[in-house]
Amino acid sequence: MTESNGPIQGKAAAAQDGSMPDWEKRFRAPRVSLPDWAEDAPHRSLFVSNATGTYELYAWDRATGEQRQVTDRANGTTDGVLSPDGEWIWWFDDKDGDEFGIWRRQPFEGSPVSDGPDEPAAPGLEPSYPGGLAIGRDGRTAVVGRSTDEDGSTIHVARTGEEPVEIYRHRESAGVGDLSYDGSLIAVEHTEHGDAMHSALRVLRPDGSAVAELDDTKGGTVELGLEVLGFAPVEGDTRLLIGHQRRGRWEPLVWDVATGAETELVLDLPGDVGAEWYPDGSALLVAHSFEARSDLWKYDLASHELTPVPTPPGSVSGATARPDGTVEYLWSSAAEPSVVRSTTGAVVLDPPGLKSPGSVPVEDVWVESPGGRVHALVQKPAGASGPLPTVFDIHGGPTWHDSDSFAAGPAAWVDHGYAVVRVNYRGSTGYGREWTDALKHRVGLIELEDIAAVREWAVTSGLADPDRLILTGGSWGGYLTLLGLGTQPDLWALGIAAVPVADYVTAYHDEMEALKAMDRTLLGGTPEEVPERFAASSPLTYVDAVKAPVYISAGVNDPRCPIRQVENYVDRLTARDAVHEVYRYDAGHGSLVVDERIKQVRLELDFAERHLGG
Repeated sequence: MTESNGPIQGKAAAAQDGSMPDWEKRFRAPRVSLPDWAEDAPHRSLFVSNATGTYELYAWDRATGEQRQVTDRANGTTDGVLSPDGEWIWWFDDKDGDEFGIWRRQPFEGSPVSDGPDEPAAPGLEPSYPGGLAIGRDGRTAVVGRSTDEDGSTIHVARTGEEPVEIYRHRESAGVGDLSYDGSLIAVEHTEHGDAMHSALRVLRPDGSAVAELDDTKGGTVELGLEVLGFAPVEGDTRLLIGHQRRGRWEPLVWDVATGAETELVLDLPGDVGAEWYPDGSALLVAHSFEARSDLWKYDLASHELTPVPTPPGSVSGATARPDGTVEYLWSSAAEPSVVRSTTGAVVLDPPGLKSPGSVPVEDVWVESPGGRVHALVQKPAGASGPLPTVFDIHGGPTWHDSDSFAAGPAAWVDHGYAVVRVNYRGSTGYGREWTDALKHRVGLIELEDIAAVREWAVTSGLADPDRLILTGGSWGGYLTLLGLGTQPDLWALGIAAVPVADYVTAYHDEMEALKAMDRTLLGGTPEEVPERFAASSPLTYVDAVKAPVYISAGVNDPRCPIRQVENYVDRLTARDAVHEVYRYDAGHGSLVVDERIKQVRLELDFAERHLGG
C-alpha cells in the first residue's frame, strides 16, 4: 500500500506502547478488508479499516495512492458499495447498530468526512432493514432491497431525479441478487415457498415483469437452495452464475436466463465450491472450502480446464480477479494475522503502525457424535500439557463454520493459559447440505449433542480439566451457551454469552423480519403454532437448572438478539440469586469500536479468572 497523509495512519496505527499485552495488540493493530473495485474504473477501490479505532469505510485511488476516510460515525460503518463507474460510494446509515436506516452516498472524490452529511442515495425510500443492493453502470440507476415488519420484503428501482418504483413485494424474505451489465435484468433471491434456508430465483425486468424462474425447492424431505453469484460482466450477455445444492453441497452453475440453458460445472473438488466471474467473462475464479480450509482455482469456460491459483495453506476469506488477470485475496491462518495479497506476490494493503502478533496453529480433531463425525479445531499454549482450563468457543450463524483463520478472541484465551476448542457442529456450513440442514425442529439441542461429544473427547484425552471448562460464544454461539448451561448443567464450570438468544419466544416477536422467517423454517412455525418446539429450544425454559456462574453481554440496539428477551432471562437468574453478571453497551449485534471490543474481552477474562482461578 502506498502511504498517504490520510486517516489510515490514525490512533490505532499509532498505538505502539511496548507494555501493551499481545492480546490487546491483536485488536488494536490496523486491519483492512479485501478492497472492492469499480468495474469501469478499476483504479478506484473501497475498503474497511479500523485505523482510527473504529471500523469505517475508506476510498483508495490506486493511480495516485491517495486514501481518505469516507465515513465517521460513533459506532462505525462497514456496509458500503462502490458504483461500477467509480463515481459514487454508497453506505448504509443506521442508528447505533440497529441495522434500520437508509442508503446514503458521496462522490468518490469527496471532501473530508467532517465537511457535512452525505445525501440520501435513494430519496423517497423510507428507513428499513437492508435487503441487497445493485448499482447500474449508467451511473443513475440502482436496485434497492428492503424489509420492514409492516411491508415484508420489497424491491425498488431508484433512478436519479425520479421517484423509486416498487417492482417486487412479498411477506416472506427476499433480496436483490444482481443487476445485469446493461441494466435490463434483475436477479432476485426469494423464499415465497416459506423455507428461509433455501432460496429460489426469479429474474425481473426493471418494470417488474418476470423473465425467468429457477426453483430447486422440492418440498417434503428434499430441500435444495439456490444463490445468485452474479451476471456475466459482458455487454449483452444473459448468463447468470448461480450456486446450487443438487449434489449435496454448494457448486456453481451457469444459467442463461434468455434461453433457459443450464450448464452445471462438475469440478473434481471436495467440499463446497463457489465462484465469481473473471472481468472478461471467459473464466471463473473458484473459491473452494473443505474441512475448515480454503483455496482458489481458475476455471476456463471454453477449455473446461481447472488450474490452481497459488495461496498459502490456511483460509481465504475473500478474493477477486482484476482486469489484468491477477487475483487479490484476503488470507490468514490461525497462527498468522490476515493480509491482503496478490498473485503477483505483493501485499496489496499493509497499514503502517502497530503489527498484530501471531498466535498458535490449530490442530484438527474428529469426534464421533450422535449425528456423525464432528470436526473440531484445537489451540493450546505452546509447550503446555493438560489437563488445561479449556474454553469451548462456539461459532454463530448457525449457518457458518470455524476455520483455520486468524481470530483475536481465541488467541487472547490462549495467551492467558487456556486451551481453546471450536466445534463445527451440525448446522455448520462446509460439510455438505445434510450437515447444515440437520437442525430443524430440535434446534439448539442437536448442536449441543455434538459439542458434548467433543467435550467428552477433550476430557478423556487429557487436554481439558473437567472442573475448569468454559462454554462461550456470540450470537448463535451465545444462544448455545445459555441453552447448554441449562440442559447440560453438570458439564460446564462457567458460561460467557455475548449477544445471545435467551428467551426464544420474546426474541422471535422482537427480532427483524428476516430472522422471524428463519426461525419459522428452523422450528416449523411461529411460537403460537409450535409452542412446544420453541419451549424445548429456549434457554429460558431451563434457566432454573443453571449451576455455573453466567456472564452476559448485550447490545441495547440489537435487532437480531433484542435486549428485552435478554432482560427476561436475567430477571430469572436474579430471582433465584444465581451467580451472574450482565454488561450492556450502546450498540447493536456486536461493536465496531476497538476500545469497546477490548473492554468486553477484558471483562470476560476477568470474570473467568475470578470464578475459576488463575
